[in-house]
Amino acid sequence: MKHIKAGIVGGTGYTGVELLRLLVAHPQVELSLITSRGDAGTPVADMFPNLRGALDMAFTEPDMAALKTCDVVFFATPNGIAMTMVRELLAAGVKVIDLAADFRLGNPAEWEQWYGMPHACPELLEEAVYGLPEVNREAIRKASLIANPGCYPTAVQLGLLPLIENKLVDLQYLIADCKSGVSGAGRKASVGTLLAECSESFKAYAVSGHRHLPEIRQGLQRAANSAVGLTFVPHLTPMIRGIHATLYARLASGVTDLQAVYEDYYKDEYFVDVLPPGSHPETRTVKGANHCRIALHVPQGGDTVVVLSVIDNLVKGAAGQAVQNMNLLFDLDERAGLQGIALVP
Repeated sequence: MKHIKAGIVGGTGYTGVELLRLLVAHPQVELSLITSRGDAGTPVADMFPNLRGALDMAFTEPDMAALKTCDVVFFATPNGIAMTMVRELLAAGVKVIDLAADFRLGNPAEWEQWYGMPHACPELLEEAVYGLPEVNREAIRKASLIANPGCYPTAVQLGLLPLIENKLVDLQYLIADCKSGVSGAGRKASVGTLLAECSESFKAYAVSGHRHLPEIRQGLQRAANSAVGLTFVPHLTPMIRGIHATLYARLASGVTDLQAVYEDYYKDEYFVDVLPPGSHPETRTVKGANHCRIALHVPQGGDTVVVLSVIDNLVKGAAGQAVQNMNLLFDLDERAGLQGIALVP
């Protein structure tokens, strides 16, 4: 059985610990090192007791020589870190999966506009493969550098792509009304994510422009092969995990069986579940699992289709999708390590 030596740069955030949870249970992965500049020397299970008995390692300082001995390195770091280290790892033959945004946008000027810093290796943007397996599976298999998609972009693109690729909607009238659990804001201390600040409350944020907007727009435009008009509004909900994307599009004339379109589009996709007509997917049905569940509605038989798309932001929206990409990179069963069932309640 093939075994993959994996390293993680930045293992102390929610994405990092979710990646650890999945990788320690993966039958073909050997975890080699987990880095943290601020917590080097701390046993991982002391910080994350859920890993007691499953992982007997300590965080270490980032060491390029050690990272170069890995088959694959995951970056679960803040935006702007991976791009300073990736070039050297790729030159050493290491495959890289970046869970941050460093390689998601193909245009370095657009990256700088939205992330407030110049790109450190713009020449690698063309080489990077956008890691949405349902779209880029064959390119991912041949890649060395994977840009793991964001959580909102995953839910929105999976929800809208069948409509766009089949030319069933007006491309200038797309609305993504999305809600995220608080873990999407990361593990850092912040007043806005304190229990007393966000519990029993609900709010929109970044309405004038969220960093995931250009990523979503880029993916939809690639599918449409033309410009799209997209309004994206994210909301913070008082739950820990989950993304719920409510997507609106204006139907072209003569569109009939949308359910059949979606079922056919995703018929071979293990991780995308098209629910029966009239369903209302819940975020709890994907909690801890790598699935996206989708349902379709055409209210009152009008000209607007409503697509409901739910994922766990830390799994299919981050660490689970990264493991799915790793499986493709190393020609493993795409489902390896990802067949856990969602937690209910």
